[in-house]
Amino acid sequence: MTWRPQYRSSKFRHVFGKAATKENCYDGVPITRSVHDNHFCAVNPRFIAVITECAGGGAFLVLSVHHTGKVDPLHPKVSGHRGNVLDIKWNPFNDFCIASCSEDSTVKVWDIPPHGVLKNLTVPWKELQGHSRRVGLIEWHPTANNVLFSTGYDYQVMIWNLDSPEAVIKNPVRTISHHTDVVLSMSFNTDGSRLATSCKDKKIRVLEPRTGNLLQEANCKNHKASKVLFLGNLKMLLSTGSSRWNHRQMALWDQEDLDVPLLQEDLDGSSGVLFPFYDPDTHMLYIAGKGDGNIRYYEISSEKPYMHFLTEYRSHTPQKGMGIMPKRGLDVSSCEVFRFYKLVTIKALIEPLSMIVPRRSESYQDDIYPMTAASAAAMSAEEWLSGIDKGPLLQSLKPGSRVPDSYPELSSGLGSKGLGNSLGTRRSQSRPGQLQLAYIQDQLGNKECRSKTSVSNGQDPTLCSPPKTENELRLKFHKQQEEIRRLREMLNQRDVRIKQLELEINNAPLAPPPPPPPSYQATLTSPWITL
Repeated sequence: MTWRPQYRSSKFRHVFGKAATKENCYDGVPITRSVHDNHFCAVNPRFIAVITECAGGGAFLVLSVHHTGKVDPLHPKVSGHRGNVLDIKWNPFNDFCIASCSEDSTVKVWDIPPHGVLKNLTVPWKELQGHSRRVGLIEWHPTANNVLFSTGYDYQVMIWNLDSPEAVIKNPVRTISHHTDVVLSMSFNTDGSRLATSCKDKKIRVLEPRTGNLLQEANCKNHKASKVLFLGNLKMLLSTGSSRWNHRQMALWDQEDLDVPLLQEDLDGSSGVLFPFYDPDTHMLYIAGKGDGNIRYYEISSEKPYMHFLTEYRSHTPQKGMGIMPKRGLDVSSCEVFRFYKLVTIKALIEPLSMIVPRRSESYQDDIYPMTAASAAAMSAEEWLSGIDKGPLLQSLKPGSRVPDSYPELSSGLGSKGLGNSLGTRRSQSRPGQLQLAYIQDQLGNKECRSKTSVSNGQDPTLCSPPKTENELRLKFHKQQEEIRRLREMLNQRDVRIKQLELEINNAPLAPPPPPPPSYQATLTSPWITL
């Protein structure tokens, strides 16, 4: 009988949450007072978008992620909806494209200018009209370009192909009608071949999104699910909701068998909705409650007991919603593995919260940053609709690494599928005059990314707004001084390494000269050669 330790070894055991300082927060944001159970915030490495409170229609605010500090009350907004905006999502393959849905029964897709919204934006790039009642949720397909899913209070899930040349699309490519009540959440697996939904009728469904076929259905009387989430490639689902006694609860399911949950755990007796967030690279699960100030996080494994509690971040400021930064926008020099953006309504504040693995070294840590999903689509909408499933393209987070091109097997010349970025692809039909400009900007951006020597990951200083106050100017100065210090340390380390190599070369013993080749020796000893 072998002895086994009682503790479980994990490199993420000591992960801690670090809230941003007041200078690095977004202050004075009129966050919406809607009671809808959505995140109300969407983030990518360039912009942060948040739904705001306004009169006479719906609007949301788009800010540069570097535009911290006090936000101008008259800052231009995206305000093309006639009803309150309920959900917003950035295109995962284009940092300048965002979709929004509203109580006016429409879904709109917007082009954001490269330097941000400088005036009120009212004309969308695409308008999707198909729902008969207000639209509450939208989701982008994780691997196919320009495929958008929407669901509303008409109980329908609609699939849209944004590569269509029409500016107003009235007919979705498919409508899924298996739900008998309002859909509360949607989640895709890694390659987008499965769609999980939670519904107000207390059922969890797993669907094939392309055909709309119902594959699995869970009807657990002891668990009322409000949110559902695929756990990467583990072939498991996680749902959060409430128990029969109205305790907040989470449950773990096998995606191939939804009859009985693998695990059920009661958390507390609060009433706020639990938002689950999963990081497939580190297998960490974060649970944040609406109206709570704390965030619990766990490590998920494929073997029993499946879920291992790590620790809990606590704060006195309650969150109304949460946005999360994609992995390609994290600061790898500080060992940041996840970043939240908390919406604090009582302070009109958006507070970044970084989850950090404590490490002594500031160099790149390969063990906590495996290959992650890239910002390039694995296939086009036509390929996905024709029956093809592909996993996401992967990239390294190491500074200087090259980002893969979209549709690598179809890239050729300057065709619409060979630009490497969906920005030029989806504008080619509706705005042909901007295709060459978008391609040139894309190529210039790639060259700038390759030439970067900074250890900060994926931040483009050309998109930073100029400082407007003395505090912002001081903050920019301190950031520049910190970057100079880091570069000096890197140069010093390289100088030391060069000196070590020079000493090794000088101290190495001289090797004897190599013997002449055999053919040369045979020539010298041949009797036919007369000297």
